[in-house]
Amino acid sequence: MALSTLDPTVALVAVDLQAGVVAMPTVHPAADVVRRASALAEAFRRHDLPVVLVTVAGRPPGRTEQSHSLAAYPRGFTAPVPELDRRPTDHLVVKYARGAFSDTGLVEYLREQQVTQVVLAGIATSGGVESSARQAYDYGFNVTLAIDAMTDTRPGAHEYSIGQVFPRIAETGTTEQVIALLERTRP
Repeated sequence: MALSTLDPTVALVAVDLQAGVVAMPTVHPAADVVRRASALAEAFRRHDLPVVLVTVAGRPPGRTEQSHSLAAYPRGFTAPVPELDRRPTDHLVVKYARGAFSDTGLVEYLREQQVTQVVLAGIATSGGVESSARQAYDYGFNVTLAIDAMTDTRPGAHEYSIGQVFPRIAETGTTEQVIALLERTRP
């Protein structure tokens, strides 16, 4: 569903835009995703709306067919990218699962802020972003996805999330559309 509205209290949730993740090969240039997410963060801050920066620092212990150990990643892997210009008012979430809402206190934080809608951006579209979007939807938040402020390591996965999953759980739009709507609806 195309972007139609932003609730009075909407938060930006930037998923896994951290040194180690943006260094991975992606479908769309990570630098473009970071630039757009940074523009979103700047716009949300300008309107005194919550900005949540999510980083991944581990995985659940369950068995899978693919190894997911973060132990092999370089030092500084979890640092949010400097382009996001982290501010003291930003809320940092460190997650140990795909989704930003799994045992992180994010739901409680957003409810304390009286947030009813989240706008998501980040890497990877089919991983952290999709999992976080599904969780936000399940918790009753209105979900919007800035689809040009996300990318994946696999083209098919990126396209499937955007074309098949997101329309069922969220509204979608571009960074420019989200910012324009924000500017039109905020003093």
